[in-house]
Amino acid sequence: MTWIAIATGLLLVNMLAYAQFGRDKTRARAGQRRISEADLLFLAMIGGTIGAYAGRSRFRHKTRKESFSIRLHLIAMVQAGILIGLGWSWLTVP
Repeated sequence: MTWIAIATGLLLVNMLAYAQFGRDKTRARAGQRRISEADLLFLAMIGGTIGAYAGRSRFRHKTRKESFSIRLHLIAMVQAGILIGLGWSWLTVP
């Protein structure tokens, strides 16, 4: 898999995560069927964390729900740890 494909995939999943937060907020206001928290967190887990945080901030959605916030922060911390680990391993490879 090329870096361009990975970057494109991450861009798309972040755009989708952002859009889903907006869509869920619209549905919440209209009293319609909602997008599950599990689905929103799954998008973050597969690489859409930045889009999830951006959508959350832009649409002021899920900002007061502490259990959701904790899980989103945990996902972000795990991803940061993975990135740090990968960066460290690339720096130490002879």
